[in-house]
Amino acid sequence: MSADPLNSASQQAVEVRRSARRRRTVSAYREGDRTIVMIPARMSPDEEQRWVGVMLDKLAAQESKRMLGDAELAERAAQLSEQYLNGRAQPASVRWVTNQNTRWGSCTPAEGSIRLSHRLRGMPEYVVDYVLLHELAHLLVPGHGPRFWQLLEVYPRTERARGFLEGVVAADRLPHLPAARDE
Repeated sequence: MSADPLNSASQQAVEVRRSARRRRTVSAYREGDRTIVMIPARMSPDEEQRWVGVMLDKLAAQESKRMLGDAELAERAAQLSEQYLNGRAQPASVRWVTNQNTRWGSCTPAEGSIRLSHRLRGMPEYVVDYVLLHELAHLLVPGHGPRFWQLLEVYPRTERARGFLEGVVAADRLPHLPAARDE
């Protein structure tokens, strides 16, 4: 299995359970401090790795929908600042907003305020964390120069989160075709 979805510092332990009775479906759930992923026994190691990543993302998205209000978002920002920025980024306010339709987040360093787009709600936790960390980094370095990107290098899922967001933007640009009808 790849190190990215399973072994980052912020991830829980993952246990894969294979079942000979399970034919096609894959499921996952949290059990204490572990994530259990149930897969068909015949699945190859590559398929297993892919499905574990998919299921971790699904669980994170479900949990993100349920948990993060403004208070939890501010708490998460404090945790991320401590973990990745040595506690140096201390926002005065962190909140969800509904008026950002072209940006994922914004920061006003002079006020210490961070705003995240409501469009992030329901996305995987690592994506929300990346955007939050991105805005926290702006409290320390206002622009997008080399010093700014150096701050984000410490987050192990930066590239994956950026890829996810790029995929969302690309999907929004696709032509929306009417749903296929059964004939």
